[in-house]
Amino acid sequence: MSSNVGTVDRFLRILAGSVLLYLGVIVYAGSNVGLTLDVVGTIALLTGIIGFCGLYKLLGINTRPTDSLS
Repeated sequence: MSSNVGTVDRFLRILAGSVLLYLGVIVYAGSNVGLTLDVVGTIALLTGIIGFCGLYKLLGINTRPTDSLS
């Protein structure tokens, strides 16, 4: 499993995941909306932390820059 999520993408995923988790846990706690926000936020946060996105892999997307040094 190699990294396929670039630095900016990772930062945005961590930021968005944190916001979604906050909204799901604090603002919409105990509702279906809150649960949905928790799940989506957790996925975004984890993919940002580990740098790998399974959906990107399936679609052939790679936002991580390739090493130009040979």
